[in-house]
Amino acid sequence: MNALSKPEVGEYINKHFVSSFQKVATFQIVEGQKQGGNVAAYFCAPDGRVLHCVAGPVSGEQMLAEARWTVDSARESAAESKRTGTAFKTLFRRRHAERLRSEHGLVVDAAAFDAPEANEDDPLTYRDPTGRPLVQALPPPPIDGPDVTFKLKQENEAKCAGACELMDRRGRRCVLGNQGRVHQLMAAYSMLKIERIYATVFENILGEKVSTKPVVTINSRTDRRTDVCLHCESLAARTDAPK
Repeated sequence: MNALSKPEVGEYINKHFVSSFQKVATFQIVEGQKQGGNVAAYFCAPDGRVLHCVAGPVSGEQMLAEARWTVDSARESAAESKRTGTAFKTLFRRRHAERLRSEHGLVVDAAAFDAPEANEDDPLTYRDPTGRPLVQALPPPPIDGPDVTFKLKQENEAKCAGACELMDRRGRRCVLGNQGRVHQLMAAYSMLKIERIYATVFENILGEKVSTKPVVTINSRTDRRTDVCLHCESLAARTDAPK
């Protein structure tokens, strides 16, 4: 599942993207092995607006396919929209809606307009201890219904990572995996800044709690636990180490 260890994946991503990472969920490293937490990859425009996302670990083949789809769709949308921002955003969201229909058998309407952002200076806005407003989860667009190939696609969808049960506008039940839910979300919110999207992906799709706590490292060769700060890579002994 180590997608980025595939040479062809790394070459393509290095050619078209500038890579970075940030820890936003809790996990432990026990004897050198990561336990808990999850991973999401975001393909963004240069200004940090999210074009596409891969939720959860995937194979190198799928990561490469999603990266290529993002690059090709961005080029096609830029040409079709004549590089007009609003038109580009609408076209890209329609491409997500089309993938949701063609690959997952569900139909949503791509959003052409964005809801106004909340005023960060609103005195009723709840803030974390640092004073920053908390990121609010984004409601996905409602599912209008299945397409004609729905039954077969639902059988395949039930086998996908993170498959969960949803309901369309008429209350009919359906199943959608992680990547299907990404396309549902992106059909409404693609081209929003990553800081408005990442919490929704981690908490609503991957089921992880967003956290800024350091990584806890446990090694049986010592009776001490350490926190690893991902910003400065420094180690600090924990006070809750076993006696």
